[in-house]
Amino acid sequence: MPRKSFEDVLDYTEKSLKWIEAKGMEGDEQKSFIEEIRHNYGTHINPGFLEYRKAAGEDDMAMEWSANGDTFMDLQGREYIDCLGGFGVYNCGHRHPTIVKAVTDQISKQPLSSAELVDSNRALLARILADVSPGDLQYTFFTSSGTEAIESALKMSALATGRHFFIAFEGDFHGKTAGALSLTSKAHFRGPFLPLLQGTRHCKFGDLDMLTKMLEVMEFTGELPAAIVFETIQGEGGINIPPDDFIPGIRKLCDKYGIMMVADEVQSGMGRTGTLFAVDYYDVAPDIICCAKAIGGGVMPLSACICTEEAFKGMFPDPLLHSTTTGGSPTATAAGIAALNVILKEDLPGKAKRAGGIFMEGLEKIKAKYPKLMTDVRGRGLFLAMEFIDGDIGYEVVYEMFNRKVLVSGSLINAKTIRIEPPLMISDEHIERALQVIDESCGVVYEKHGW
Repeated sequence: MPRKSFEDVLDYTEKSLKWIEAKGMEGDEQKSFIEEIRHNYGTHINPGFLEYRKAAGEDDMAMEWSANGDTFMDLQGREYIDCLGGFGVYNCGHRHPTIVKAVTDQISKQPLSSAELVDSNRALLARILADVSPGDLQYTFFTSSGTEAIESALKMSALATGRHFFIAFEGDFHGKTAGALSLTSKAHFRGPFLPLLQGTRHCKFGDLDMLTKMLEVMEFTGELPAAIVFETIQGEGGINIPPDDFIPGIRKLCDKYGIMMVADEVQSGMGRTGTLFAVDYYDVAPDIICCAKAIGGGVMPLSACICTEEAFKGMFPDPLLHSTTTGGSPTATAAGIAALNVILKEDLPGKAKRAGGIFMEGLEKIKAKYPKLMTDVRGRGLFLAMEFIDGDIGYEVVYEMFNRKVLVSGSLINAKTIRIEPPLMISDEHIERALQVIDESCGVVYEKHGW
């Protein structure tokens, strides 16, 4: 495409700023705006994305325009119950006033820092995370996304142990940057970019005996790993909960071989499973916990690699051995401080546990009603899944749910699984409506296939 004149681009920025300022649109203005966005996605974002997302509902250009609490509204002013929660971002809900205020207060002073001087918000949030984390986790490296937190954990583990191999698990999803992708398990995402980190191995999730034997062999061959990285509950793998002895077993094996135990709580952390961290269910303290998504309060991108001193001390001699210019900015860490305030003050883990019980009771009844359609329901807290006979059937249900103004989505590793991850403060009224919509949507698909 030919380069435009800067005068034309300036005019377009002015037009775009007016669109951002608008509270809503109607009539021809709305139609024109929708077509503008359609054109820009197809020409400047990715033409495949519009085709990919059509399974979400009959309006292929539905877009979020405003949000509050456990709902959002599209450009046309239609309200939806958010049972996806940004894949675990909106634990505190949309635009929680405490978090918005903290971010606004910080932006009014200084949104970003020079990254050269001492940053007070970073220090405050690091102290808070040390105080709420299990065991002896003490130091935090802040970044902006989950995959960056995993990359940090890999580096910390290598520095702490002097080793350069890693173990992850079948069904795991840890991100898509090069190091994190080495741990992610699905060939579809890994294949085009191989080879990745050499010496990375994958074990069966939940199979402690297999992991034990794998480590025995790796010790014999002189290839013990720097870290065992795991999702406490697998998210993209389909909300898979391991046997109760699995996480404690990893801790024992890490202690035995001097391996860093790295818990990926990017989705499962910050109260979603009914405890602040999902590992709290097992009364286990990892050497490193990776957090993201909800830690930014649903307002700012933020992630954290929280480490014990043993895991982090390789960074002491040169604090710039691993660094980021904008990760953990004053605005993002202000959001993180406010998010922890909300999670603790409003007991969001307790609310997740209670609401999850209501959801599970309803989902069990729906599964029993449509046995040829839905094969399993599972989860912990508000980290829930419905598993269908195949991925196409699951997305037919997602399609019908979206048309009835309830948003859910599938999983990147296990296509048969549809996730339910609403804000942790979702109302009882919206839980009951969501269950009603799931029932209705399953009924439509059931009749469509003649079951």
